[in-house]
Amino acid sequence: MEFASGFIGRQADIAALFQRTFGASEGPEEGKVIGALVTALMAAAPADAPLVFTAHEGADLLGGIMFTRLAYDQDPRRVFLLSPVAVAPEAQQQGVGQALIRHGLEQLRADGADLVITYGDPNYYARVGFQQIPETVAPAPQRLSMPQGWQLCPLSGQEVEPLKGNSRCAPAFDDPALW
Repeated sequence: MEFASGFIGRQADIAALFQRTFGASEGPEEGKVIGALVTALMAAAPADAPLVFTAHEGADLLGGIMFTRLAYDQDPRRVFLLSPVAVAPEAQQQGVGQALIRHGLEQLRADGADLVITYGDPNYYARVGFQQIPETVAPAPQRLSMPQGWQLCPLSGQEVEPLKGNSRCAPAFDDPALW
């Protein structure tokens, strides 16, 4: 398995992977929603564009993850939101997603990021260093429908102090239905 970063020239393939993956697990409508989200994230202005990491085996696209900035208006730390994550249905249960997330976290750590936050299954993300947190530690940009899914991974090795201020995410995530 090889990893790649970036999305230029690969937008359609990456969006199709996310749509197919979420369509297979959550239904065709959810697949369309996530495919549209990924397309909107990749179309964002350069300053807001996501960091995209993909896993490949030869020409086969096995998985993809996206990191976007999550800014806190009174906190200087560099925080990223890990979302969404997709592994092709035929490549699931083979460690692709875990390896891809570890790779992305290492890249962000090397680039000086402080924290990564995600919103998903705590059992899955705990395997790569995420821990459940209350919103008093990191306010979410929207009301969370499943607060137990709000999780943080510190990249600096230091104890995490609560983030200060209101949070702001990429405009594509401003839809409350995504939360």
